Amino acid sequence: MNCQTNEKGFSLIELLIVVAIIGIIAAIAVPNLLASRRAANEASAISGVRTLSSAEAAYRQTVGAGISFGSISQLVANNMIDASIASATSPDSPKSGYVYSITLPSDNASFVVGSAPINAQVGGRRFSSDMPGVIYQDTADVTTVPTAVSGTPLN
Repeated sequence: MNCQTNEKGFSLIELLIVVAIIGIIAAIAVPNLLASRRAANEASAISGVRTLSSAEAAYRQTVGAGISFGSISQLVANNMIDASIASATSPDSPKSGYVYSITLPSDNASFVVGSAPINAQVGGRRFSSDMPGVIYQDTADVTTVPTAVSGTPLN
């Protein structure tokens, strides 16, 4: 009796080559994916700083009688910002990996909005803004939220 087997499929060498190709593609794609995620997190932080700075200007003109600015809780109470930014004030509840703060002097006559990543993998820059609304970027002490504007203005 003649037993002919007609085996079809991939050999072990062919499977190893496919796995190696997938590994090479993953090694190329993962760093690009991480860089894209960092850029998206930083763009979200810039937007958050811009939102808080604009909300401060609106608060000053409406509630602050043209002379005083408000804290994050006052901005929320007057519906100037939403809860996602308002709750992102500690590393336990960041928004896109960034935390935010507003620094007010005792007379509330000025403000500084600051934003910093919770760690260096989330973002490589921290951002700040003040009364004119110019947003500054800084790479020094990245994970500390700035309480004064520092760095260079964004273009």
